[in-house]
Amino acid sequence: MKKIMILSAVLFSFLFVKAQVREIPQAVKDAFTHQYPKADDVAYKDQLVKVNVQFTLDGENYIASYNNKGAWKGSEKEWAFDKLSDAVKDGFSKSKYADWDSDGVSVILLPGGTQQYRILVKKNDFQKKYLFFNTQGRLLREAITI
Repeated sequence: MKKIMILSAVLFSFLFVKAQVREIPQAVKDAFTHQYPKADDVAYKDQLVKVNVQFTLDGENYIASYNNKGAWKGSEKEWAFDKLSDAVKDGFSKSKYADWDSDGVSVILLPGGTQQYRILVKKNDFQKKYLFFNTQGRLLREAITI
């Protein structure tokens, strides 16, 4: 009897999750294709309130984010700390997190041609933050991460 109940619960949860999955809005697909016509290895990921699109462009990995109506919210690509401009490196070295380890960098491309750099820093396994810098090296904000 327990096996039947467990099997029923698994089947019900699978059907419930399957029912939650929707088709990617055509507006998102059209906007992405227009913005990144040469993208390769494209994978759409529905987040309900937005759609993330993972892809490769010129050998670099990107994630673009769109709202459900196809409006572009921004894109990010992997980056290396060594490739940061001197201004951003200087801004980081003058921040209160300069003695924390950098554990990943992304370039954030935003509507209007704005560009930011996101640096993941960590002091230990429990103290981690994202630091967002503008191109002049000014720390714009910080966000806690898990």
